[in-house]
Amino acid sequence: MNEELIEAAGREILSWPGVSKEDMRGGTGKGGFQVPPATVYRFGRRHLGHIHVTGVADITFPRRIHDELVSEGRAIPHPAGFDDVVSYRIRKSEDVPNVVELFRKGYELAKASAERREALQARRAG
Repeated sequence: MNEELIEAAGREILSWPGVSKEDMRGGTGKGGFQVPPATVYRFGRRHLGHIHVTGVADITFPRRIHDELVSEGRAIPHPAGFDDVVSYRIRKSEDVPNVVELFRKGYELAKASAERREALQARRAG
């Protein structure tokens, strides 16, 4: 069941323009703990976040948004203590829209940043 939920979240995330995925092998992480394999989601070159095969999603946000999400109970700080990364565990079907919403928030921030960068480059070139 967990695999189906992870796939459902992934299908939605991949439906957004400019989003791609790549597989990340597991291995030994910071502090020596084992990191399970994951699917990484990107907007262009920017890493939006990833979902481990265990159902744990890790998503990067600016500190202010990270802190808001944690204080609102919508996510938890990353268990390994990575700054600006929140985690969310997909356990049941009701969790899929919640994790998709977190990825969507990161996607919208990345998209807005790319649009600002493109506009600045166009002004410099023009």
